[in-house]
Amino acid sequence: MTLADYAALVFFIAAWLAYYAYLESSKHARGSLNATMHLARVQWMRSCYSRENRIIDGQLMSGLQNGTAFFASSSLIAIGGTLSVLGLTDRALELFAALPFTEPSPRALFEAKILGLALIFAYAFFKFVWAYRLFNYAAILIGVMPPPAHPDPVEKEQAIQRAARMNTSAAKNFNRGLRAFFFAIAYLGWFAGPYAMIASTALVAVVLWRRQFNSDSRDAAAWTEGQP
Repeated sequence: MTLADYAALVFFIAAWLAYYAYLESSKHARGSLNATMHLARVQWMRSCYSRENRIIDGQLMSGLQNGTAFFASSSLIAIGGTLSVLGLTDRALELFAALPFTEPSPRALFEAKILGLALIFAYAFFKFVWAYRLFNYAAILIGVMPPPAHPDPVEKEQAIQRAARMNTSAAKNFNRGLRAFFFAIAYLGWFAGPYAMIASTALVAVVLWRRQFNSDSRDAAAWTEGQP
């Protein structure tokens, strides 16, 4: 690896960690789309509590679980596809060498890049699988909610908060898995060279930030009466 390769890899890791901290730990996180959707999940659980028939809530949870299972399966396919490239290293090197604006890599470095990409997809797989399990737990917490006529308001609020927080925890892990997919796209820039990796990482980080803090989706989720 050259000095530029090390710099690109450090920049990639730092950007991922910085975005993670900014989105989930900083004071600015309260204005994100994820934080806004947590409030919506709490409201969902309040509406769920007020219903005698909670079939619609079960269907919503099933949809969340199915989407998570799809991405978990996609992660496994991505891992297998990535590792299969190791058996075709010579052909892959020839292909990249023929592409314009790419820098040739030594065989050992190319294989290390492939393994790094597989690790990113493996991380995403673990996050999606854990999110799937947490959505199952959230469904169980919805199932054990007391009826709307339950006399204890404290127990009622505890049941609502438990279900909402479990749902949000599942969503956080699902979002971390999706984030890994996005940064895997940024990582692909490394195959074109370290400077391409820096550029692709910066682009992905900006796109993700915009979607969370300055997008129509975020505005729609936070919209209130009187806003344009």
